[in-house]
Amino acid sequence: MAFELACPIHVPAPQARVALAPFVMREEAPGDLAAREALLDDSFGPARFLKTCQRLRDGSAPAPGLALVATDCVGELIGTLRLWPVLAGGRAALLLGPLAVAAQARSLGVGGALIRESLARAADFGHCAVLLVGDAPYYARFGFERRFTERLTMPGPVERVRFLGLELVDGALSGAQGRVISASTPALDLPQAA
Repeated sequence: MAFELACPIHVPAPQARVALAPFVMREEAPGDLAAREALLDDSFGPARFLKTCQRLRDGSAPAPGLALVATDCVGELIGTLRLWPVLAGGRAALLLGPLAVAAQARSLGVGGALIRESLARAADFGHCAVLLVGDAPYYARFGFERRFTERLTMPGPVERVRFLGLELVDGALSGAQGRVISASTPALDLPQAA
């Protein structure tokens, strides 16, 4: 299902911007693989495969209906975002990322639109919480906060100030503690990362 955002796109102040061209968001399709991987390479380089969050994505599939892309008016892929099923201290949650937007489209509100749509879909599908590792000032406007992850650990090193959570259902992460693991990975008693 595709949907188009009419031009111009107005993002609320203080970061008001106006899009110069429309874009379309839709669920990722198998034919998007090469363009998505090229966009992720351009955005993050080969080091993206070494990140702690990648450990949670390896061998898994994104949550159904929560792998989204944005394309420009000629159909070129300009944005990608996926959410992955995880267990956060034994509680079902999603892991957001990676989010990537093509350099030429970064002022159009593509990233924010992908995040808002993915969170709305996640809530509609009955998911209760979302975690991510990212820039706290950017993600705070979507409701992500550090307080939801204070007692959780990742399966490798992350900057604690960048490890954020969002409750889609009040109390979903209340009291959650322990390691975040892939929902497809059995919970193992592994040593905690520093």
